[in-house]
Amino acid sequence: MAHPTQLGFQDAASPVMEELLHFHDHALMIVFLISTLVLYIIVAMVSAKLTNKYILDSQEIEIVWTVLPAVILVLIALPSLRILYLMDEINDPHLTIKAMGHQWYWSYEYTDYENLEFDSYMVPTQDLTPGQFRLLETDHRMIIPMESPTRILVSAEDVLHSWAVPSLGVKMDAIPGRLNQTTFITSRPGVFYGQCSEICGANHSFMPIVVEAVPLEHFENWSTLMLENA
Repeated sequence: MAHPTQLGFQDAASPVMEELLHFHDHALMIVFLISTLVLYIIVAMVSAKLTNKYILDSQEIEIVWTVLPAVILVLIALPSLRILYLMDEINDPHLTIKAMGHQWYWSYEYTDYENLEFDSYMVPTQDLTPGQFRLLETDHRMIIPMESPTRILVSAEDVLHSWAVPSLGVKMDAIPGRLNQTTFITSRPGVFYGQCSEICGANHSFMPIVVEAVPLEHFENWSTLMLENA
């Protein structure tokens, strides 16, 4: 999860987020090189005392400053399109969960099971136990098996919400009357925190998302226990 004074992204917990981090570093390096070149040209033009009266008629430099930006845009666009297709690809998910946004909490329904659903409310500050995070912890976490393709169906009951977990590289709008879907695979066990990323009202900042990835055996034990208590 994020921590104070953090400048970069959260540690990736899914293959798609790893690809997004690599693409961010790739694009940032290109922007850094372009900025350095532009700054050098500005300083050189301001500080140089000599001028070249033929520079304005140079066909070669016009070719360079037309072709070079086109090449740079291609170098940025190709990996970007690749990641877009990876994020949109859903192949044989092992588990499907429906996340419904409400004012101001989330409800989850495990559609592969007959009667496995629950609401997830933020834990009030006065009820937090040692080790829990303020404004991020919920009374019921969304439990998923690690290293298993998981599909999330996202919608809302009332107003616009957005189901977002940064470390998983997931952000999907929850729109009333519409069912959006996204997918991810957790590459390691852990607890991953997110929040509603759409301004949905007075308590917008008080509807957190907690995803806990566990080994498959633990997930089966948890689902069996939940079904017995339903």
